[in-house]
Amino acid sequence: MAAHKNRLASESSPYLLQHAHNPVAWYPWGAEALDLARREDKPILLSIGYAACHWCHVMERESFEDEAIARHMNDLFVNIKVDREERPDLDHIYQLVVQLMGRSGGWPLTVFLTPDQRPFFAGTYFPPKDALGMPGFPKVLDKIADAFRNRRDDVEQQAQEITEAIERAQRAPARAAGIVAPASSDLLRRASRQLLARLDPRHGGIGSRPKFPNTMALDVLLRRGVLEGDRVAAEGVELTLDRMRDGGIWDHLRGGFHRYSTDERWLVPHFEKMLYDNALLLRLYADGFRAFKKPIYAETAREIVGYLFAEMRDPEGGFYASQDADSEGREGKFFVWTLDQLRDAVGEDQLAYDVARLVFGISEEGNFEDSGATVLSQHRTLEQAAAVIDDGAAGAASTHLDRCRDALARARVAMLAARDARPRPARDDKVLASWNGLLIGALADAGRALDEPAWVDAAARAFALLERKLIRGGRVGRYLKDGAPAGAKSEQGGSGAAVGDVRPGFLDDQAYLGNAALDLYEATSDPRYVDVARAIADAMIAHHWDEAAPGFFFTPDDGDALIARTQDIYDQAAPSAASMAALLCLRLSEIADERYRSPAERQLDVLAPTALENSFGLGQTVCVLDRLTRGAVTVVVVGEAGSASAAELAREAFKAYLPNRAIVLVDPARPESAAAVKVVAEGKPARPDGAVAYACRGRTCSAPVTTAADLKALLA
Repeated sequence: MAAHKNRLASESSPYLLQHAHNPVAWYPWGAEALDLARREDKPILLSIGYAACHWCHVMERESFEDEAIARHMNDLFVNIKVDREERPDLDHIYQLVVQLMGRSGGWPLTVFLTPDQRPFFAGTYFPPKDALGMPGFPKVLDKIADAFRNRRDDVEQQAQEITEAIERAQRAPARAAGIVAPASSDLLRRASRQLLARLDPRHGGIGSRPKFPNTMALDVLLRRGVLEGDRVAAEGVELTLDRMRDGGIWDHLRGGFHRYSTDERWLVPHFEKMLYDNALLLRLYADGFRAFKKPIYAETAREIVGYLFAEMRDPEGGFYASQDADSEGREGKFFVWTLDQLRDAVGEDQLAYDVARLVFGISEEGNFEDSGATVLSQHRTLEQAAAVIDDGAAGAASTHLDRCRDALARARVAMLAARDARPRPARDDKVLASWNGLLIGALADAGRALDEPAWVDAAARAFALLERKLIRGGRVGRYLKDGAPAGAKSEQGGSGAAVGDVRPGFLDDQAYLGNAALDLYEATSDPRYVDVARAIADAMIAHHWDEAAPGFFFTPDDGDALIARTQDIYDQAAPSAASMAALLCLRLSEIADERYRSPAERQLDVLAPTALENSFGLGQTVCVLDRLTRGAVTVVVVGEAGSASAAELAREAFKAYLPNRAIVLVDPARPESAAAVKVVAEGKPARPDGAVAYACRGRTCSAPVTTAADLKALLA
């Protein structure tokens, strides 16, 4: 019998370290715990969460820190704690158990396994005592342990049935080939019709409560609205972007979005901030500005970046994973406001107090639970607030409005300073390759769209960090912690062989970062990024592609042996890895080498039927299918790198809303620039008097144009 000792203290994951002092005898996932379960024939209690998860903290306080409950867990089970960000492969598999049992998934995820890792029961949060129709956690432990001891045959049968169902659920259904082309003509119309049926016409967003940004679904609607002139789809996106910015899901002092709203109005969020949400929303608001020309969307993008630079940037240039919802043991305490706190912040500045109170909706009764505190939102416009304020100064209405605007600016500065003095939420300081890939791409693209070169520089610096420390032979490691590679360890049943000093990560690490390299190429015209993207794609195909599927698997072929090897085909909070892998291959085939087109087409061929049936779950796949079937618009600028004429033409291309786009530079004086994009570089001569641009779809290109105005007309 193994000693009841918590073994998490030497882990690198901030989430696991949060649990390192629990009286529970936690193990990390690994050979030691799995061997113990087999040797003692004990069931495994697998608990999966992440550092910023509010309900994970609640269950820890209520159950995992309770000596009696911990003793019960230690006597009956081998207890394994997993960070879902470190081991998304495990989360993909075991999250399905809850869904297969007819309940919603989420975190904390609590799964009971046989000693050979097969699941037979699962749930999410369990209270310490019976409450709200849920059994208390000790009762659950007793019933599970009793079933394992006394009804073992039933447990084994259920474990086998669930394991087989997991295999089926996480693979794209086998269909006859050749479905992509017939689907092309009305792809966006069919997908948008499904999404618009679920769109909230009053508050925007998909569904009611809880309400998530669902960025991939909004991308589908934006494409349909702008590219195909669907006014209802376009207005649905615009409504959602406006309401999210107005709501409490938006941080009105620092900027950045919280993870999701607990209500349909976007008012009261769960307060954690995730890097992937802000990366995806940065790109969406930049695209919203391109499509609708509303300055508030550009301002939102700038404030997202301001938040990320101020609070989420690693000293070496990478970006941290998340910021917690809780501080001082309470969710949201860092972010909410009472009238007394507002008064303390602004002091004797009565106009600042009045304007902030009215604009942000701060009231005596509050709107957050029963705390008397208020989640800030755009409760009134500045103009509405000014209309009910008498500041005691004579003058024109426009002068009064200007005074109120200045007062609101003073209030925001004072409130942010006061908030920064509060005990801060914890931060998960892992630098995840996949999520950084999403942000690097968004910074590069939005930086060019909004003429913010510092963003492109920041993207390049973050990419350089990951390239230096996590990429080996095109294979991308999972994450950095304290500046060093860390992540998934070699486990029972799999070699998990490291490449150099880095253990390769998962398909999302490869696909997200490969696409980021291409975004950086477009933003900088540095052909080296195309070479890096190709190396990543080659490694991705070598280790994740399976001819028999056909398709990309989430785990590499030399990774750990788990009960199932899954394909990540459904969007969650971030786009599916399979769709992003297809996108990477498709983009490379358009500019660099046509041999990458085959895996892209074959993966999309498999995904297309499911995407047409479930555009909400496969929104990113719909977008990539649209690129494949509609064809990308490639803007080829031929001219001297860094010249004013080439920069002017590229700038115009970045301003346009072109979701299926490539922007490449061919410098006649630098052969490597043409070699990197040889698919589109051929047959496009330079002009002696300055740069020229061609707009191409497939093999068909426009006549060369030399002015931004002419290029704008072509792209329109």
